[in-house]
Amino acid sequence: MLRRRTGAARIVTSALLVLALGACGASAGSSGSDVITEAPLAADVTPASDTREFQGELILDLADDPIDPVDGPEPALPVTVTDNQGTEVEITDISRILPLDLYGTTSRMVFELGLGENVIGRDVSSNFDEIADRPLVTTNGHELSAEAILDLNPSVLITDTSLGPWDVVLQIRDAGIPVVVVDADRGLDNITSLTMSVAEALGVPERGAKLAERIEAETATSLEGVETIVPTDLNQELRTLFIYARGQAGIYYIFGKNSGADSLIEAAGGYDVSSEIGWSGARPANDEAIISAQPDVLLMMTKGLESVGGIDGLIEQFPALANTPAGQNKRVIAMPDEQILSYGTRTPAVLNALAVALYAPGSL
Repeated sequence: MLRRRTGAARIVTSALLVLALGACGASAGSSGSDVITEAPLAADVTPASDTREFQGELILDLADDPIDPVDGPEPALPVTVTDNQGTEVEITDISRILPLDLYGTTSRMVFELGLGENVIGRDVSSNFDEIADRPLVTTNGHELSAEAILDLNPSVLITDTSLGPWDVVLQIRDAGIPVVVVDADRGLDNITSLTMSVAEALGVPERGAKLAERIEAETATSLEGVETIVPTDLNQELRTLFIYARGQAGIYYIFGKNSGADSLIEAAGGYDVSSEIGWSGARPANDEAIISAQPDVLLMMTKGLESVGGIDGLIEQFPALANTPAGQNKRVIAMPDEQILSYGTRTPAVLNALAVALYAPGSL
């Protein structure tokens, strides 16, 4: 039995995220820190003798693993599914699939299901090698373009509520294109159900079951490795706070319980301090909350850290941060937006890398 909790997680305030993600285009590593593209297995490293002594920024951008499609029966069509909004949708043709969501999760799932050749477009978060030549249908970051989507003439659109404007999705449906809306929640507990929703809509449930089983097994192995370096004394777990920032837009949020960040932090072996200060969902950050949290380490999206000029810029924005262990050690771990909260086929690698960054940073 794994000690680490893996309860439900949720990506919250989608409209805010879509707006803010489009407001920043800084490239990874521009703060001056080296970008770390690979991490050793947690089970193979030795934890630092004092994990609270480490200082500085760790910028993670994991090298992408090649798509490894599962095999299985050919798609069985037509298929009728009831999507996450209770809408009954009939899919008769999957020759032109358009999978879209905030973190590129569904597009990668379609490729892993062995249907990548049928994918005709992508969102900005879908940037793995196999999909890179597909045209973008998002503008200004993550804003859906009805014109770009209709020009591609998809035979089925798979999306969730994390992208907008929602009127664009309704316009696509009104044009007679089947639209399947899957769960926008992202967490360790619903990766299988999300995988199956995508697979069933495309007529390949057997492949979906096989892919879900593979993800579950790889995630379990990753969590077992994490357990080997996490302190057995819960009081020694690093107090971790997830801060979402878009400096150009003046947006600074703390992600708390049921934001998706809490599940991530706990699974990677950190102590989600937001629960201690009664922080739920995504709420504007302030000095009072930061002081109360007293984080040892901050977890951020790379573009967010870049947008504020690194940890020094964040301290300038929130002077109270200088009176916390994280601020005094200038300790922050950042990972690209499309990796950190995607919850899908890359989750095992993400959890492993974050755990190593927390408890064996010298090995990176």
